[in-house]
Amino acid sequence: QVQLVESGGGLVQTGGSLRLSCTASTRTFSSYLMGWFRQAPGKEREFVAQITWSGDGTSYADSVKGRFTISRDNAKNTVYLQMNTLQPEDTANYYCAARAQFRSIWGFWGQGTQVTVSS
Repeated sequence: QVQLVESGGGLVQTGGSLRLSCTASTRTFSSYLMGWFRQAPGKEREFVAQITWSGDGTSYADSVKGRFTISRDNAKNTVYLQMNTLQPEDTANYYCAARAQFRSIWGFWGQGTQVTVSS
């Protein structure tokens, strides 16, 4: 089992920045693909970004490309999401997720951290 704990959410004005962190309780953190998802009220959960095991490959949703950056520190069992130029439509609960190698589903999820962008 992998436990994921997010932090760093909060209230920010339009155009501001936040950095989310997600720390995993596993000795094999570097073997997991890590991702960030978000869910706004009344909407389905959507993909935001993901990063490969070594950190050399990333992908983003079109809505955040160029504004958000995902990174990881395997020595600290932590994945980050740097969010810049935040917009009100970025308001959501942000979830960290982990996917084991050779698996097609995101098997582990954090409890989420709320990000609110005021206009």
